[in-house]
Amino acid sequence: MPNTKALGLTAAVAALALGLTACGGGGNGGGGGEGEGDTLQFGYIFPESGDLSFLGPPQITAAEYAIQEINDAGGVLGTELPAIVGGDEAGDAAQANEAANRLLDDGVDAVLGAAASGMSMAIIDSVTGDEVVQCSGSNTSPDFTDYDDGGYYFRTAPSDLMQGPVLAETILADGHQSVAVGYRADDYGEGLANSVIEALEASGAEVTAKESYDPNATNFDAVVGALADSEPDAVVLVSFEEGVQAISGLLEAGIGADQMYSADGMNSTSLSETVNEGDPSVMAGFKGTAPGVDAPEFEQALAEFNPDLEDYQYAAQVYDCAITVALAAEAAGSTEPSTFVSEMANVTRDGEKCTTFAECSELLADGTDIDFDGVSGPLDFDDNGDVTAASFMIYGFNDDGEYEVVDYVESNAAE
Repeated sequence: MPNTKALGLTAAVAALALGLTACGGGGNGGGGGEGEGDTLQFGYIFPESGDLSFLGPPQITAAEYAIQEINDAGGVLGTELPAIVGGDEAGDAAQANEAANRLLDDGVDAVLGAAASGMSMAIIDSVTGDEVVQCSGSNTSPDFTDYDDGGYYFRTAPSDLMQGPVLAETILADGHQSVAVGYRADDYGEGLANSVIEALEASGAEVTAKESYDPNATNFDAVVGALADSEPDAVVLVSFEEGVQAISGLLEAGIGADQMYSADGMNSTSLSETVNEGDPSVMAGFKGTAPGVDAPEFEQALAEFNPDLEDYQYAAQVYDCAITVALAAEAAGSTEPSTFVSEMANVTRDGEKCTTFAECSELLADGTDIDFDGVSGPLDFDDNGDVTAASFMIYGFNDDGEYEVVDYVESNAAE
């Protein structure tokens, strides 16, 4: 589908939009108000339940922490931000869309999320069609790059077109040359599986099997059998929580954990205990990749903000989404989404480098163009709302089955 990122309004349409804004708030009224006296209202769609519920706490915490940081620096256009309005994507497209519609009815100006690519596909037409900015910190499906979103969708997580080669290089570096790939039959699974396969084959590796499965399946015997029967050196599982059943099946079929690889959908510190609570060491050698950044100071700040937080996956990316939205509103001098959306990319490139809301907003107040470099990386949004550079972590499980970060690597979309 062609991309329509061009934004311009005729004078007549702009006048009409301003008139409508004066009569109501955001959501179905076209976003929040314009001007210094109006409040920027965030909403989120994150997984509070479902297969990706482990991603909910770090993303919600990051969003709330960003709002606190913004308010500590004086708010947006001199007005403090209210508490964020939440919604549960729940791993279900219908529920995610219902949650998004409730946020729009509440008049939000920006939606953070959804976490899963499939859930964002379920809500993107409602959100962007209402001229509300959407920014996800964890959507990785390549399908969003050219999606017809009117220019209102952005993501601080890199496309799987960038993650696929990193995962392939990790597998090849371990000496594997024949690889079987099992994946969820959804936007996330298909996008990442194809990216990994393309990178593996470009490097001369053989893909012995490519097997998709229904994410709602309760039995994985057929998929496990097909993968194991292809006699690969290694197996890639592009899965969420349901992948635990596939891991167990592969272990029973004689495929060792040190031959298995996954990605961000299974990047959980408790994965080994979920696979075998009595003997987590069965996961020794298992590896995966995920967008991630070495930011101990940020993680420490989040831990102090929420002492119960255990996982930090995508927290930095969500935080950067919120800060970018706030800076765009500052740069535009408006909390109206149809006005500040044109500054979303601008505040992340071609200006003076800055790394916090306080620092960047001071520069904007002085009339200086800014280039916000976030916790997750330099961002540099392109015209499709994609980041052009990103950091990835390689995670794994040691001999005792304990989670560890093996390394961080940088990737550039131009490479």
